[in-house]
Amino acid sequence: MNIAIIPARGGSKRIPRKNIKLFCGQPMIAWSIQAAIESECFDRIVVSTDDKEIAEVARTYGAETPFVRSPELSNDHVATLPVIANAIEWIKASGGNVENACCIYATAPFVVAADLQNGLSLLKSSAADYAFTVTSFPFPIQRAVRITSEDRIQMFQPEHLNSRSQDLEEAWHDAGQFYWGKAKAWLTHKLVFSKDSIPIKLPRYRVQDIDTQEDWDRAAWMFQAWKNNKGKLDQNSGDVL
Repeated sequence: MNIAIIPARGGSKRIPRKNIKLFCGQPMIAWSIQAAIESECFDRIVVSTDDKEIAEVARTYGAETPFVRSPELSNDHVATLPVIANAIEWIKASGGNVENACCIYATAPFVVAADLQNGLSLLKSSAADYAFTVTSFPFPIQRAVRITSEDRIQMFQPEHLNSRSQDLEEAWHDAGQFYWGKAKAWLTHKLVFSKDSIPIKLPRYRVQDIDTQEDWDRAAWMFQAWKNNKGKLDQNSGDVL
């Protein structure tokens, strides 16, 4: 079976209760759950949480919460891999045969069903262990600068001081939305960022990390603009808004 696993612990510090805080009309986590339902990719949509209120909201919007995440997997330092592996192990122990699992972050309101479908198709048609969302950097990373301890500027790669932007290799980063993976890869804690992963490319206007209040406000502005223009074709990216 294919399962969606949405990790959503209750101890967010920088934006308290961010997984269920209202975002553009509904709890943040609801957007991820709804995209998973609309994709029709999943036999089960599971929210992994240690928090009773988050669990109640998740069930209200159509997900299931069949177990309570342990305190050891709910602290500030736990990584995503063991959380997803734990959920797969729980489902397997209760009789489920998991083939593929998709980790969908609870704070990813820009996730759409078509991208989830595309990710599953890429995973099945390739020899990759994972398929996850990426987007391009808006500025060449080869010309990035640092601010030194003396409050001065220093290039990371000074050899590119006079390089033209169009001559530099395009760089990409994790879009932080979802990660399809084969159950065996998750269970063995195989690294996601490796040659065994395949990218799902997203336009930058549908990517925003949400870790601070500034991130939250920016995401809300972007989300409203996106929804207000939904259905229009972006001629530059070839993506439907």
